[in-house]
Amino acid sequence: MFPNATGYFGPGSFKHCTPGQFHHEPYDLKGRWDANFFHPERATEKAEELKGEWQPFGPFEKALDFFGDGSLWILQAPGHMVGNLAAAARLSNGEWVIMGSDCCHSKQLLDGTADFKTWVNACGHTESLHEDLDAARETVKRIKSLEADYGAHVALAHDSTWMLAGKDDVLMSLLDDDLRDFANTRLPVGGFP
Repeated sequence: MFPNATGYFGPGSFKHCTPGQFHHEPYDLKGRWDANFFHPERATEKAEELKGEWQPFGPFEKALDFFGDGSLWILQAPGHMVGNLAAAARLSNGEWVIMGSDCCHSKQLLDGTADFKTWVNACGHTESLHEDLDAARETVKRIKSLEADYGAHVALAHDSTWMLAGKDDVLMSLLDDDLRDFANTRLPVGGFP
């Protein structure tokens, strides 16, 4: 879809995720990351780890001023996986939007009304969508602090409840006409974009 795009990952991602696994191969828990990014010889996507001067940003210990002008901060947000990132973008009106990526997958996790789920896999090992649950909980606390203490607006990957509610004018203003129409018509009946 974006042939010239480069995927950016946090420090340690390549060491942790290499070699990855291709979708047509049998599932291997140790190789669950996408080999199109991480396979040393057969990767098909451009990708690199972010480098630069990591510094504090609000409650986050390590953040990178991506453009050098304070408008977009990349946040090291561990828990889901090694090198997991989130981002904080300053809009032209001065409001901040936090793009929570895979830090948590639902508003209930962010609000503390639910906890991270675990399950026992076929080999008898306990699994979760987050490799380090303690780090994931700490990252969620920090995102919640950006929302509660700094007035930031939070959008999480895999969570569309803010669109369904339609109450956050800042986040809603980011939707184009097609997504706004989707949020008003198809999302309430279980549709997908």
